[in-house]
Amino acid sequence: MASVGAVIGTVRGGVARGVMRLPAPLLRAAGGAPVVVDGKRLDHEMQLLLRLARLEGPAVEEVSVSRGRRILRSSTQMVGGTPTIGAVTDRVIDGPGGSRLGLRFYTPRDLAGASPALVFFHGGGWIYGDLDSHDALCRFLAEAAQVRVVAVDYRLAPEAQFPAAVDDAWAAWEWVRDRASGLGIDPARIAVGGDSAGGNLAAVVAQRAAREQGQNGNGGGSGNPQPAFQLLIYPATDFAERSPSRHTFGEGFYLTTGFMDKAEENYLAGDEDRTDPRLSPLHGDVSGVAPAYLVTAGFDPLLDEGRAYAEKMQSAGVPVEYRCEEGLIHGFANMVSFGRSAPAAIARIAAALHRGLS
Repeated sequence: MASVGAVIGTVRGGVARGVMRLPAPLLRAAGGAPVVVDGKRLDHEMQLLLRLARLEGPAVEEVSVSRGRRILRSSTQMVGGTPTIGAVTDRVIDGPGGSRLGLRFYTPRDLAGASPALVFFHGGGWIYGDLDSHDALCRFLAEAAQVRVVAVDYRLAPEAQFPAAVDDAWAAWEWVRDRASGLGIDPARIAVGGDSAGGNLAAVVAQRAAREQGQNGNGGGSGNPQPAFQLLIYPATDFAERSPSRHTFGEGFYLTTGFMDKAEENYLAGDEDRTDPRLSPLHGDVSGVAPAYLVTAGFDPLLDEGRAYAEKMQSAGVPVEYRCEEGLIHGFANMVSFGRSAPAAIARIAAALHRGLS
């Protein structure tokens, strides 16, 4: 995964964001000849970004995990900026097995009374990412959708392999759900969501919540409430099979086969059943899960499995709004302050979240 941060490294001080504000014809010319794959044309801003990335240093997957984490955090902060928010507070709670679990609360300006909320799990292949790497996205979603956002700093591999992240995601969901009223949250309007690996965790939480509610009486007021909505941004849903898009877009479009292989090697011990729904929600039971907005990127190795998960939920009768941002690449959700195309797509995500929790 060529580092966006490495690209920004040569043009720090806001110059990169300034370049992306140039007129579209100039950006197209700078990006080179149009890139068309499977009838889709790569957005000219994404094309220029990728072209610049090829001029820079090693990709994240080519360096140590610790260095990769620093690069990824820096890159997402540079393309995300610091959107205005009413308040941001951090808290640490008890996690599974004696661990400590960090949460970050985002409160929009002028929010009054009990509000909807989003429990958000960041992406990064289960080995990268933290509260800071996705700070800009959480700020934007909170303000634009007028919901409280609770970001979860779940444990990462290789220090904590599967199912540690899954256990942390469920523990965070339960903690917020059980304390919603005291947190200023409407307990009937809590969503789970995330991008990439975080979308995987959100889908896993939604499946488990639906099963547990069904076992406790399904509806009718008995049992614990499940999420009211799912916000799934180019989620990873299948460890068991390699879809065609993994091959078609596995090189040259930011998320690479090498990155995905490194993520799997670190996240998994090696003896797991790859069809385990906690790994591969595409192989799980989606009946009764919360309504969802699922968005994919057209030039993303995860395109097919994200679309397949949307179709599986739709086939099970789950209300799903599916959208493919055809010209964009994996990682666009972090580009809150970068160019025009990605921010427009992120605004559509926030609007869907607002609708889903209205």
